[in-house]
Amino acid sequence: MVFKSKIKWVALFVLALSMGSLLVHLSITKFSAAGLVQYSPLAALRQDFASLIGTQGSRSKKLWGNVKAFESLQPYANPRTNYPAPNEENNGFIYAKVFGGFEKIRSSICDLVTISRLLNATLVIPEIQESLRSKGISYKLKSFSYLYNEEQFIASLTRDVIIVKSLPENLKAARKRNEFPTFKPKVSTSPNYYIQEVLPKLKRTQVIGLILTDGGCLQSILPPSMSELQRLRCRVAFHALQFRPEIEILGRLMVERLRAWGQPFLAYHPGLVRETLAYHGCAELFQDVHTELIQYRRAQMIRQGIVNEELSVDSHLRRDNGSCPLMPEEVGILLRAMGYPPKTIIYLAGSETFGGQRVLIPLRAMFSNLVDRTSLCSQKEFSDLIGPETSVPQDLFQPPPAKSEKQLKEEWNKAGPRPRPLPPPPDRPIYLHEKEGWYGWITESDTEPSPSAMDLRNQAHRLLWDALDYIVSVEADAFFPGFHNDGSKWPDFASLVMGQRLYESAASRTYRPDRKLLAELFNITRENMYHPKHNWTVSVKEHLNRSLDENGFIRQSLFSKPVSFLSHPLPECSCRTSSATVPNELKGKNGRFLYGGEDECPKWIQRGQEAGSLESAGGKTDDSESSDYDELPESDDGDSKNGTTLVFDRDEEWDPND
Repeated sequence: MVFKSKIKWVALFVLALSMGSLLVHLSITKFSAAGLVQYSPLAALRQDFASLIGTQGSRSKKLWGNVKAFESLQPYANPRTNYPAPNEENNGFIYAKVFGGFEKIRSSICDLVTISRLLNATLVIPEIQESLRSKGISYKLKSFSYLYNEEQFIASLTRDVIIVKSLPENLKAARKRNEFPTFKPKVSTSPNYYIQEVLPKLKRTQVIGLILTDGGCLQSILPPSMSELQRLRCRVAFHALQFRPEIEILGRLMVERLRAWGQPFLAYHPGLVRETLAYHGCAELFQDVHTELIQYRRAQMIRQGIVNEELSVDSHLRRDNGSCPLMPEEVGILLRAMGYPPKTIIYLAGSETFGGQRVLIPLRAMFSNLVDRTSLCSQKEFSDLIGPETSVPQDLFQPPPAKSEKQLKEEWNKAGPRPRPLPPPPDRPIYLHEKEGWYGWITESDTEPSPSAMDLRNQAHRLLWDALDYIVSVEADAFFPGFHNDGSKWPDFASLVMGQRLYESAASRTYRPDRKLLAELFNITRENMYHPKHNWTVSVKEHLNRSLDENGFIRQSLFSKPVSFLSHPLPECSCRTSSATVPNELKGKNGRFLYGGEDECPKWIQRGQEAGSLESAGGKTDDSESSDYDELPESDDGDSKNGTTLVFDRDEEWDPND
């Protein structure tokens, strides 16, 4: 009995102890739950940067600071000689149809205004073919006004060219009957062609039409006597061509949201566009269906006479000579070699990234804060930007009709001389979700189908996405192009961004990498890209830093300006403050300035700059000279592994092969 009573007391004690433990745990849970909050990626990102700022100081001047060599350059595109205002009694009207994407449209409009001034003609608002109402866009918008502010465009150029919204009523009917001559000028057309060939017909018929498909209609480099026409190009591109208010507001809001994180950000444009990749023969840099899609487009370009080469070329040789874009993985390695930390905010620009999310996986692994417009805007904001649209049928996959047994036997009999090989094993089944994309046709057919109504609408939407990305890229603290100055004689998105950044703020951090040189560097360490030697990292830093200053500037002037003036609008559209040291001028073989040659800024510009300098100096604090938060230490000894580990091994998850 005594033994049983002792067991009862022990059991009672254990039960009481369990109840007490349960009460303690419940109380702890209650008090700790009060501090729980819902997870937010934006809040997490801010917390990451808050901890980074608190421990390591301000932004790095070596990674984000201005280029001192260009701080004296100021935008100045005003006329500088006798420049008469346009006269309403001129030679006639010019109307135009503009084909192509965002960059071709922007460059073509600038050339159109310049030609109208050259021929003393009235320009009718150009018709952007990608945004006609027949493409299924919103009924509230039309052609030019879908992308740009029509009223601002007309008002900004009143002292340069007379611009009207449409032809007079008595000329519209004649245009519909094709009574007026039309021209299809190339992007390299000289001014003499317009003066000798176009102007006489304009005077005779009072109206001419231009059809622009190459992204321009006037040669990039004009004679020195036409420098005012070059400045007119700048006024059109950088002042008159403003996006419609809805685009401007959303674009500025995206920039504000990026700035709200309290850190500088870098904009990166991959330049992975199917058209360009096919032109240069870069198909082998991709895999599977993407290679086939590029080769199909290249075959089309060969038949159209755009490409005068063989269909199959060695893409790796093309990459080695700089004709192919830097892949996102390579760009990530370059940025890490420069010292950009894994938490750097990178904005991904471009409405089309050929290869999709697959090619971005390595870059996203290296930089977790890789964002794009979909990360910064809601679906409702995009819908408001697009406007109300009528419904169009969705692109539903329709399999080809099955072949009958008779057809299969006939194909087998026509298969060639005997002995015939065994028929191939049956293909793996291709599921519906693999055929729903825009490229799904390639799994079933040898011919690309005509664009559907939804495809045409999406092409118009891409103009809006490119416009948003353009605003963010111009305002970014640093810009890195994956593919610019490609030699195709077409304007490209990255070059236009670089040109506007050079015009508005020449000292802003804009990288101008030499892809051929970088390909040589990557070939050295291709087998060990994620853990390169110390001297390789130093070579990358030296090259990218040189691309920021005079070396990159001169190279841009040599190779980009002959293709697109807007990619390098200096020295015609800039001036240099008198307080600055005048650089050593460098001229090319044709006598044009490659570096230097800017006029001295007028006094009103210099006074404004001095006032801005005093204001910024007064706002400085002692913290501005503190140590850089993202400057990574580097060993000075000869141990290459240790020097590289500090740059590349800060984040264990950045290597996609791990």
